[in-house]
Amino acid sequence: MTGSILFEAIVFLLGAIICVSIAKKLGLSSVLGYLMAGVLIGPYVLGFIGEEGEDILHFAEFGVVVMLFLIGLEIEPKNFWNMRKTIAGMGGLQVAATMVLSYSFFYTIGFSWKISLVISMAVALSSTAIAMQTIKEKGLMETTFGTSAFSILLFQDIIVIFMLGAIPLLSNSNTDVDANTHDSTGNLLDSLPLGYQTLAIILSVVLIIVAGRYLIVPMLRKVAQTGVRELLIASALLIVFSISFLMEYVGLSPALGAFLGGVVLSSSEYKHELESTLEPFKNLLLGLFFIAVGASINFVVIAKIPLTIGGILLAVMIIKALVLWITARVFSLKLDQKLLLTFSLAQIGEFAFVLLSFAFQLKILGQEQMDIMLVITALTMTLTPVISIINERFILPKIGTKESIKRPMDHIAKTQNVILVGFGHFGSTVGRFLRSHGIEATILDQDSNRVDFLRKMGFEVYYGDATRIDLLESAGIAQAKILICAIDNPGVTKKVTQLVKENYPHVELMIRAKNRYDAYELLNMGIENIYRESLDTSLALAKDVLSKLGFRKYTLTRQVQNFIKYDESSLRRLASEPKQDESYIFKARKELEEQEKLLNADFERGVVEYDNHWDSEQIRKTLKKFNKE
Repeated sequence: MTGSILFEAIVFLLGAIICVSIAKKLGLSSVLGYLMAGVLIGPYVLGFIGEEGEDILHFAEFGVVVMLFLIGLEIEPKNFWNMRKTIAGMGGLQVAATMVLSYSFFYTIGFSWKISLVISMAVALSSTAIAMQTIKEKGLMETTFGTSAFSILLFQDIIVIFMLGAIPLLSNSNTDVDANTHDSTGNLLDSLPLGYQTLAIILSVVLIIVAGRYLIVPMLRKVAQTGVRELLIASALLIVFSISFLMEYVGLSPALGAFLGGVVLSSSEYKHELESTLEPFKNLLLGLFFIAVGASINFVVIAKIPLTIGGILLAVMIIKALVLWITARVFSLKLDQKLLLTFSLAQIGEFAFVLLSFAFQLKILGQEQMDIMLVITALTMTLTPVISIINERFILPKIGTKESIKRPMDHIAKTQNVILVGFGHFGSTVGRFLRSHGIEATILDQDSNRVDFLRKMGFEVYYGDATRIDLLESAGIAQAKILICAIDNPGVTKKVTQLVKENYPHVELMIRAKNRYDAYELLNMGIENIYRESLDTSLALAKDVLSKLGFRKYTLTRQVQNFIKYDESSLRRLASEPKQDESYIFKARKELEEQEKLLNADFERGVVEYDNHWDSEQIRKTLKKFNKE
């Protein structure tokens, strides 16, 4: 290692590009690619970075700081309250049961009760970074598995506050760290008696929440009044890093401070501005965190005691998997959802680095226990993507929810002319409208709980991934006339579209697009029937606004139809233009001007003045007179 931070940055980025590209080519998760990059460039293989592993741990903690700020930013108090039963129920059961079983295991193999308790706290936590990255990458956030995993992870992120408060109570004495150490680390907790340390931790959390409500958000409002967007972003980052620094100065994890800072800002009016600005950096920062985890695997420790490491690793993952399976069973998840939950959260999470380091600092853990648990933590995180791939490719297709399960309904529809992929908020509206007009659709969905419910409602439903050709065939794609793709995931939508287009060209595709840019890509793939999810809703709102201002509804309906016609024509003309080119901006501006001229021309031709349809003045008077009689 050269000692240059620029050199380390180059190595991190180059390793990520090469390994993640190879992983995606092989059809593997990007998380696995990042972890393998970390292993290769780390101090125990190629030795490019992290001479003694300490640099890697600090870097990993920085990744956690940024990651948890973004996670905290996504948690709104209202949504949290609505999910309170699931969060407390599933999360509480998982944490409590995992702690009991892991404590018993470590105490049985010879660890003291204090060490066993601290380690059981770390083992009870799963990796929010790995789990949430995988869930979002595969578009599973709206499934039962996705919401269950999020609830458990959220409970863990909250309970770690109390774990950090409890750890000082396990310290062997009131003076574990002397004054010189205190001066060098700036840790205020070290100068306080044990009882006051716990109180200081709780008070620091409360102060951050109160300050966020009465100090931080008002300050952001003042900054926003300047109209300088960069200043608002800089102020938000200043708040996050200041909170993190203060938490570290008190003696807590800076990652915990970042998480609380994100939660504080989640209910402010600046939430979406921050999310849209930081989103491009989110995956990269998470990737760097995964690289740091991979690089922190200490192969020297593994070589010294391979059987001990292997035995503890196996026991920990079995304990976590068993508890997660039982938790899923208690809350009535279907078989496939149980398997996804079990294999996705069976690792030890990033907060374990924080808990273990804190316990080591207080001399609860010795160097040997610390090294062993850091290796175990990193290995469980590295193995998770591999186990998930095995589950998805070999286990779920064989023992997951079967497409042939009978519905408990008398009416069993035959193969339909219409196949509907995705039955979330968008797809359910389409499906119910078709059904109300006597058109049955064969529905494909990845959420087995939702599938079971739809079967009871009389819909013909198949569980599974619509990118699988065998699933489409079992749903009758060969005889179908239309396939509607209503998935809220542009990546999956493109895969389904391409698969059907190549193998079943006779099927007419009607595709949901999230926005204009997704529509451009679909148009360039040769898809004609594209439905932007916000277009009709935004025009309906604009139509109602004009109606309340005195315009006639028939006129507005015609104008909405004209607007859609002009906008669709413009969309097709601009689809092939490079979106980052200056010519695109010039041509898009010309298209907008032309649309406005065409719409204004309708009014200039007198369609408003001579419009006597639907709600004309004459019809209104007649209806009014009729109602009086």
